[in-house]
Amino acid sequence: MLDTPDRNQKALARLEEVFGRRIQRGQAIREQHGHTTSWIATQPPDAVFAPETVEEVQRVVTICGEDRMPLIPFGAGTSLEAQLNAPMGGLSLDMSGMNRILQVHASDLDAVVQPGVTRKQLSEYVRSDGLFFPIDPGADATLGGMCSTRASGTNAVRYGTMKQNVLATQVVLPDGRLIRTGSRARKSSAGYDLTSLLVGSEGTLGVITELTVRLHGLPERIVSGTCSFPTLDAAVQVVIQAIQFGLPVARIELMDPLCMRAVNAYSGLGLAEKPSLFVEFHGSEASVSEQVEAFSALCEEQGADPFRHAERPEDRSSLWQARHDIYFAFSELRRGVKGLPTDVCVPISRLAECIIETNADMERSGLLAPCIGHVGDGNFHLMVLVDPEDSEEMARCHAAVDRLNERAIAMDGTCTGEHGIGQGKRRFMEQEHGSAVALMREVKQAVDPGGIMNPGKIF
Repeated sequence: MLDTPDRNQKALARLEEVFGRRIQRGQAIREQHGHTTSWIATQPPDAVFAPETVEEVQRVVTICGEDRMPLIPFGAGTSLEAQLNAPMGGLSLDMSGMNRILQVHASDLDAVVQPGVTRKQLSEYVRSDGLFFPIDPGADATLGGMCSTRASGTNAVRYGTMKQNVLATQVVLPDGRLIRTGSRARKSSAGYDLTSLLVGSEGTLGVITELTVRLHGLPERIVSGTCSFPTLDAAVQVVIQAIQFGLPVARIELMDPLCMRAVNAYSGLGLAEKPSLFVEFHGSEASVSEQVEAFSALCEEQGADPFRHAERPEDRSSLWQARHDIYFAFSELRRGVKGLPTDVCVPISRLAECIIETNADMERSGLLAPCIGHVGDGNFHLMVLVDPEDSEEMARCHAAVDRLNERAIAMDGTCTGEHGIGQGKRRFMEQEHGSAVALMREVKQAVDPGGIMNPGKIF
């Protein structure tokens, strides 16, 4: 049997016979497509190809399958756990050029799109119909990539994650077959839910070439605001009470004092550097007023500072832009080092406990690690600021992050609520899922017996 590099070169030679110079082997583009925004070192593919049609995707996948060359689907390159790395070389399949919005069914609140369409592109396109796409992970990611990583974001507490917002897919399987999963119907009892299997599969089961996604109506009124609290537990208690009372909060983000210091310094918000909530309410004129009043009352009961709200679009945009710029704001807290981003998710009732224990652990470990969370669903993120050239500091960092993952799992949570497994969190799969991992492996083997689809990820 040929070794992996020889197999890869054989497949690439066949692909070049079909596609010529569109098979790109330049070092810069290969490193760009193996690039990861996580702490894991880049492992570039052998080549990059950007298909333009479904038929081209099928041709590429078929050749790769026949020669058993690894194939790594690529969207916008914003994944955080090295999902794009090519540890065995292979071909990066850049789907960003397949970015047409194929159909919009405004009456049915759904759209059919190619995988390279970005979330902002889709929302802008359907705005004239009074609609928007709600999943907002921060980066302007492609919908194919967001589907593959089961993306979430600031709006998840009200609108759900990609899991709830993908109705159907079209996918090229590792043997080149093209199948459809799901339909535009809002529910079905027909057979296995293959759409849900693909959502979150991180490119390990096939190449998504089309998605049908849910749309939502633009709210009549939107109000954003901030509120600071004496303790982190007080802030989380407000979140719990708001959810229990049925307040339909659209966004609710928790920032710890270190996070608030970073936001103030980078975005000039001038807010109190205390545990704080960033929130947003959607609805009619009357309903939003009621939501703001009820939420303000909950905050007051927990000893919070007065709720400061913003209704003008420019003020709301400024607030949430500061939230989305958090990666850069964190980096300014300790210049010249690298940020190691990570996330976990726990039941909301354990959220304050988990964050407090984690912050104490990071402080004991001598690490600077600001925290921010999508507290409405128990998900929070850390970015540990470390010097990658300092092996002792990196060892302390990895040990503390490992304890964070173990802590979340022990609290009946998960080692990742949004970022996915990729390469970075594979070792926690058995601890979280136990014997179910064996079944996942069997599914992978059945669908991709040649092991060509994004190898080295999840398992």
